[in-house]
Amino acid sequence: MAITNASFPDNVPPELVVDFDFFALDQLGKDDIQLAWATLHDGPDIVWTPHNGGHWIATRADDIGEMEVDYEHFSNKNFNLPRSDYDQHSLPLGLDPPFHTPFRKAIMPAFQPRVIKTLEGIARDTARSLVAKIAPRGECEFVEDFAKVLPINVFLGMVDLPLEHRSFLLEWAEIAVRSSDVALRAEVHAKMRDYLTPYIDARMQNPGDDVLSMVITSDINGRPPSRDEVFGMSTLLLFGGLDTVASQLGFIAMHLARNPQQRRALLEQPQMRARATEELLRRYGLPNTARVLTKDYLYKGIQLREGDMIQLPKCLFGLDDRKNADPLTVDFDRKPSDVKHAAFGSGPHVCPGAVLARRELMVFMDEWLPMIPDFEIDPDKPLIMKSGPVNGVLALPLKWKV
Repeated sequence: MAITNASFPDNVPPELVVDFDFFALDQLGKDDIQLAWATLHDGPDIVWTPHNGGHWIATRADDIGEMEVDYEHFSNKNFNLPRSDYDQHSLPLGLDPPFHTPFRKAIMPAFQPRVIKTLEGIARDTARSLVAKIAPRGECEFVEDFAKVLPINVFLGMVDLPLEHRSFLLEWAEIAVRSSDVALRAEVHAKMRDYLTPYIDARMQNPGDDVLSMVITSDINGRPPSRDEVFGMSTLLLFGGLDTVASQLGFIAMHLARNPQQRRALLEQPQMRARATEELLRRYGLPNTARVLTKDYLYKGIQLREGDMIQLPKCLFGLDDRKNADPLTVDFDRKPSDVKHAAFGSGPHVCPGAVLARRELMVFMDEWLPMIPDFEIDPDKPLIMKSGPVNGVLALPLKWKV
């Protein structure tokens, strides 16, 4: 789009304006979405784009980290771009402290160590079964055949919803986390509410030990959650659980397919896998969440105004050369203290499912590499990546000798 002086507000200095549409990054980096994001590091630390309603972008780790925790100026009540008022109904993510705290406490029991151990066992059994079926074929579309199946089987078990509903739930999740169409996102939220209604009604009458029942029977400052609050927490859990780990698995498998030496090192040195997981999370960041200004605020000489949106791309944190040396290079030998990323956020809204996500990523390495040690991207089939509120690999064709 042509950018003119009329395209941006008067509090935006012209030298900070960029022509950057984060929904169109596949045009900049067909083979590396995160590298397309990193082109912003060639300019100012904070920039403004007229795309998607007009918004600021923080490009450096220190600013992203500060804004994530400064909820007095940078509120979570709008965390998606383009802006949608529906965000405030996504609990607890759409709330700021102290209001978000009891809702976060309501979902935390789902991620206790004993629960994680059980879920890791489900993930491992699922991965073994999938790899046993896939390995003799000599090829697969990794996203459909593995990445979308492993975490979704685990998550639908957590919430005790039918596995046969996986296909349409995944379709809704894809729209919720990557669509630029606000009306379409609102539509799938409404569909999810309609879908969940009979399950929530049944568990209000007869709670079980699943996560939906846990939410229904939780304590919100001395009272049970309202029906709308149950829907808000349940919908957020579902959309988050249905997509994030699947997307991360896609980027990790893509990297290992392109880097046989590192793949072989992970096969021969299993003790390296936890360290490698952190490095891959750093290099291939997913969420591109936003915040909304609660008041006029002069930040590092830039006049931000109440109601302005500012995006905090997590991949730019991990790819910041002021925070990580040689950030575009994946190095499994980095010291743990030298691997700086914000893959799961920070502060009051840090992802409660981070431990489970890490376990599932390592389960993939544990179960896939011994059975399919040498694989590559099939050049005759399309590799598809997409940016949006969450970066993702939509199609990853792999092949290997059998």
